[in-house]
Amino acid sequence: MTAAPLEPGPVTVRVPAKVNLELVVGPRREDGYHALATVYQAVSLYDDVTVAPADEWGVSVSGPLAAGVPTDGRNLALVAAHLLAERHDGDPAHVSIRKGIPVAGGMAGGSADAAATVVALDHLWALGLDRDELESLAAEVGSDVPFLVGGGTAMGSGRGELLAPVLARGTYHWVFALTDEGLSTPEVYAECDRLREGTDVPEPVCTPALMAALRSGDPHELAAQLTNDLEAAAVSLRPALGETLASGMEYGALGGIVSGSGPTVAFLVEDNEAGIDLAVALTASGVVRDVRRASGPVHGAHVVHHRTD
Repeated sequence: MTAAPLEPGPVTVRVPAKVNLELVVGPRREDGYHALATVYQAVSLYDDVTVAPADEWGVSVSGPLAAGVPTDGRNLALVAAHLLAERHDGDPAHVSIRKGIPVAGGMAGGSADAAATVVALDHLWALGLDRDELESLAAEVGSDVPFLVGGGTAMGSGRGELLAPVLARGTYHWVFALTDEGLSTPEVYAECDRLREGTDVPEPVCTPALMAALRSGDPHELAAQLTNDLEAAAVSLRPALGETLASGMEYGALGGIVSGSGPTVAFLVEDNEAGIDLAVALTASGVVRDVRRASGPVHGAHVVHHRTD
């Protein structure tokens, strides 16, 4: 399929972060990856990604959390853009990213930007791809990318890219404790393998108890089921995360978990007011430098602006 002529543009797409409510990590496979069983929830921390026609491909990054984001071929948004252009004969575009999602924080910020870029270019080039086609292409970029196309709450298997819908009731309120320095995902997985060396690691499956908690819509029930097989590895590499987890629980969180491969720590709270109280307590005590409050589930990547004049 050849891309339609470029619309005047630009197109801006807003895309959320994710938190893993459950992350079960299977044994290391021959290809170096791990089979996963996970339940994703999209939360209301956003990046805005704008694509516009340009003479050559490029990417720029701005916003309060822009530090450390690559602006070369390592940027997943640019990887996604090149892939879509190759498949649909698209002309060059510039990708502008305004960061509101923590970088290297286990919240899929890079994957979110890739998902947003796919959706934005589909709109800019008038390709008319359906959600399955968008998610299939997104899966070639990275394991978390397909989920951020649709958002909501979903179960992921394989490397996390194979999605199935999950029935979830209610709105959940989160406080995210940020750190100054990211954690390398490969290093966290390597540490997980080291800590589990010599043990029999079963194939991963999501637990029925978590699914029941989501159907209930009760944050207390969900808090009791939060689990992440990478948490011990993240804490081993960054012991201060253990202190953050303990402090958040002491200050009133219903539950706490390292988000993905870390180092962001996600705390589930009763409601919006409880989130404000916890955020104030964590920062005032000096436990963490910065916090963000959010709620979920929210929709995935969606167009918020397209100038056609």
